[in-house]
Amino acid sequence: MNGKKGIELRSIGQPRACPEPAEGATVPTFIVGIAAIFVVCAVVISGAKAQSGSVPPTANAAGPKKAEEQFKNIQTLKGIPADQLIPAMQFITASLGVECEFCHVQGAFEKDDKKPKQTARKMMEMMFAINKDNFEGHREVTCYSCHRGSVDPVGTPLVMAEEPKPSMAEAKNSEGGEEQAPSGPGADQLIDKYLQAAGGAAAIDKITSRVMKGTITFGDRNVPIEIFSKDPDKRVSFTHTPDGDSITAFDGQEGWLGVPGHPVREMHGPDIDAASMDADLQFAAHLKAMFTETKVRGVERIGDHDTYLVVGQREGKTPLRLYFDEKSGLLVRLVRYGETPLGRLPTQIDYADYRETGGVKIPFRWTLARPSGRFTIQVSEVKQNVPVDDAKFAKPAAPSEENKGTAK
Repeated sequence: MNGKKGIELRSIGQPRACPEPAEGATVPTFIVGIAAIFVVCAVVISGAKAQSGSVPPTANAAGPKKAEEQFKNIQTLKGIPADQLIPAMQFITASLGVECEFCHVQGAFEKDDKKPKQTARKMMEMMFAINKDNFEGHREVTCYSCHRGSVDPVGTPLVMAEEPKPSMAEAKNSEGGEEQAPSGPGADQLIDKYLQAAGGAAAIDKITSRVMKGTITFGDRNVPIEIFSKDPDKRVSFTHTPDGDSITAFDGQEGWLGVPGHPVREMHGPDIDAASMDADLQFAAHLKAMFTETKVRGVERIGDHDTYLVVGQREGKTPLRLYFDEKSGLLVRLVRYGETPLGRLPTQIDYADYRETGGVKIPFRWTLARPSGRFTIQVSEVKQNVPVDDAKFAKPAAPSEENKGTAK
């Protein structure tokens, strides 16, 4: 944090100095725009000069630009879409627990002056070869498989520091209860129960707009936030920082992010997928139709709640993991993934403080966590079916030629 300038916010879970991509969260309609807290890092790299190179088996070469066409000195990740380069770098930072300067020269990302950068290239090539030679090209091994948040791969098993916690079924057995039967509620039943617990399809379909006010907390810092949603599929979030508003918007087709003093940044790929779900005011009613396949993966204890885990597969997209309260049926946790050329980056959202408003139940508090950070949002005021001007969702015009280059 910068004490001289007040509160310095950045994307949770992202390295301080890395150029950051647009973000979004795969969450229900009532969830605030995660990327509303997006703030450009202390050093914004125009046309970020990150390194990379040979195309991983899962890379999709289609797209308007390849990484080597937009960035300098790309070697190991040649052929991947340009908008996937920064997410790949973020996957490395999360896997090794480092920041950009560990491999890169600050302000000159294209340089090869640091040995860890050259080592990283060799490690990526090794990872691609392992998957190609042993797993038919499927990405089974990633940077995290060995590093687990450490620069040095873990080679020695850890000792058991405490007794393992029993699962819900084991706890029932130890108390003389019956083990959970495999023929418990099906995935469709759990999703239907969630829909009813949230107010039912009829009540949810009546919601045409929602305005929320509250605070977002990073450690001991609290910042006001406002969220405006409007059917169909429009949403914008304003995080009011001391230096101005950080904005995340989705107009039903395109998404963008803006921070004071910097150019607008467009969303791409999984961020658009996430933003479209954020903006869906009838998310609970549309949930079942999103999946090509759903399975119940057992039960898990989350805080004071016993939950059923449902994994939903989506065609051409990453799966969702949904945790439904065993008693109430409400959604307690959602885990979504951002696809990168090196692996998937998870985002976990825990929901709490459900309250009824306008005939539907929504959480007034939720906590979002990523590999290297977390924050909590607490809503204090909700208004539904109120007028929301479409102009709020409009993307600002690009800066004129005279003003270009002012944001460094």
